Amino acid sequence: MSEDITQLSIQQLLGGRDDYVIPMYQRNYAWEEGEITQLIQDVIDYLPKPDKPARNYYIGSLVVYERADGKTPVFETIDGQQRLTTLSLLTSYLKNSKAVGLDWYANLSIHFDSREHSRATFAAIFEGRFKDDPAEVLAEQQINTGILNGYRLIHKVLPHKLKENGVSPQEFADFLFRYVQIMRVKVPADTDLNHYFEIMNNRGEQLEKHEVLKARMMETLQECPHSQNCLHTLWEACANMERYVQMGFTPGQRSSVFGEKDWGRLVPDNFAELTAALQRTHEVGFKAGAELSLTDIISRPPVIAEKTDNGEEAPERFNTVINFPNFLLHVLRVDTQADIPLDDKRLLDLFETHVLKQPDPAAAVKRFTFNLLRCKYLYDQYVIKREFIQGEDGWSLKRFKWNDGGKAGGAGRGSYVNTFGEEEGSEGINRRILMLLSALHVSTPTLVYKHWLNAALHYLFHAEQIEAQAYLQQMESVAKAFVFDRFLAAEAGLEYFAMIYGNQGVCQSRREDVTAATLMPRLRFGNIENNLVFNFLDYLLWLEHGKSEPVKFYEFTFRSSVEHYYPQKPLPGIDPLAEDDLHSFGNLCLISHEKNSRLSNFTPEQKKAFYLKNTLDSVKQHLMMQPETWDVPAIREHHQQMIDVLLNSLASQYETE
Repeated sequence: MSEDITQLSIQQLLGGRDDYVIPMYQRNYAWEEGEITQLIQDVIDYLPKPDKPARNYYIGSLVVYERADGKTPVFETIDGQQRLTTLSLLTSYLKNSKAVGLDWYANLSIHFDSREHSRATFAAIFEGRFKDDPAEVLAEQQINTGILNGYRLIHKVLPHKLKENGVSPQEFADFLFRYVQIMRVKVPADTDLNHYFEIMNNRGEQLEKHEVLKARMMETLQECPHSQNCLHTLWEACANMERYVQMGFTPGQRSSVFGEKDWGRLVPDNFAELTAALQRTHEVGFKAGAELSLTDIISRPPVIAEKTDNGEEAPERFNTVINFPNFLLHVLRVDTQADIPLDDKRLLDLFETHVLKQPDPAAAVKRFTFNLLRCKYLYDQYVIKREFIQGEDGWSLKRFKWNDGGKAGGAGRGSYVNTFGEEEGSEGINRRILMLLSALHVSTPTLVYKHWLNAALHYLFHAEQIEAQAYLQQMESVAKAFVFDRFLAAEAGLEYFAMIYGNQGVCQSRREDVTAATLMPRLRFGNIENNLVFNFLDYLLWLEHGKSEPVKFYEFTFRSSVEHYYPQKPLPGIDPLAEDDLHSFGNLCLISHEKNSRLSNFTPEQKKAFYLKNTLDSVKQHLMMQPETWDVPAIREHHQQMIDVLLNSLASQYETE
């Protein structure tokens, strides 16, 4: 099959005479904050620097089919519509912000087949008709909430990322539209699209960077097949982040590596002891003395781990909060104590510098390999996962436990129990740690910013003994450091590496140095730097109100919209608020974008009636619904109460119930 491939700059893509149609068979726009933030950060990362001239950055491909029924080229988008839509939203935002001149972006080039609400929403965005409230210009049934949410997220993320990286809107736009390139792949006119989709869905995957890295690391151990086998076996056991690491080994290997009683402790203390433990099982992956090519190393199958009788180790039971390439970077940072970016695009370069080009690369590989196992073992026990049981899912903090009457290698049953005690009540410390970690996780959907996870691994890795209370206090201190030393700092906030490694996660802000007056400017609408400000507050409020209905069942979810509980643009007949009270922290709460789009114009009374029949989005919002009337006095009282809760968290540790 011959394909027509054209390299286009983003300006050529969106500012030319070509139109791009999103057909009905494509799913709706679905990018959230994580994907949008990653795209923006990727562009910023490739901006020219004094020692690095501008060069093209290739953002991927757009597969299209040219329709024959138009006077101007009309391309049906087959693959890449999420990226195309985001680039169109981003360009519309830059045009509407007036910060850069985009005279060339005079016509909207993205269109939608038989989706009037998508067309109407994008047209309103392109024309700059959305200001504070979409209901001002469109009826609810005319709004595509996914597209509107994408635009709102760009409005939130882009200014923050530009400020964080010291980049002007003009610098960003100049690079985005000139140097960011996309490959448009046009399939032939006689293409059977159904067959093409089948080919695309079944085509082989390119070798991933972490697989190349494994091969490079194994090459450094080519003088010792036993060491290669150890690396290979361990790598395959750790690579599936959704499976507890014990289940990546055979039962015999588990007994040697994790103890014969319950497979619940890591027995070896270093790579040499780990290699010896695996050798004792006689379940080797490579034959001693055999010479292996690079192809052999890459394609070597893993040792197949046996299932327990109840099959509870099945990967589909747990969903991880991190992928394997990013996890490797977390381990590398913990291992080296170096300020290593948590960006898997740089995986090979970073390992080249910090491992493969060390004076003794074999020793560096062995050290990292053992620390990878150790970190995965710690991660599985002490970091939250999403757990699916009998059609329902929720956050879990569990460890693997094997029960076999004292014979771990024989018949038995594996299970997962709460890491810290097995109580199920909401007052337990296991649930408290789970709630704190989930609050941290949902606040940073982008993998490259999972600094809370690095802080947890750093602490767990170096702790002589891991106790629930000490771990909880450490992570509460980390959360407070992120909030007060960075997001709410009166001046430039601290860097993550400095907070985690320099200050060992200890919050530097003191109660006597922080006042309501210093916090107020950073807590107003548009100035709140990160959702953790809301989520940490909700965690504190859950501690205070967690025994009452419905707060005791509250669970942190990914929410991206800051809602004005008293609306910015109330319905006709309702008086608007003065901006000081309207944008006050007392009138704000964090909710899902679907609810914000649907209810943004409603009165507080109408919102209260809706939320009382639906899942709780925010503990703060729940408290906002308690007063009989939501007016200026109620807003000011709630504002002061929330400030007091935040400040009190700096004054003392909360007692564990």
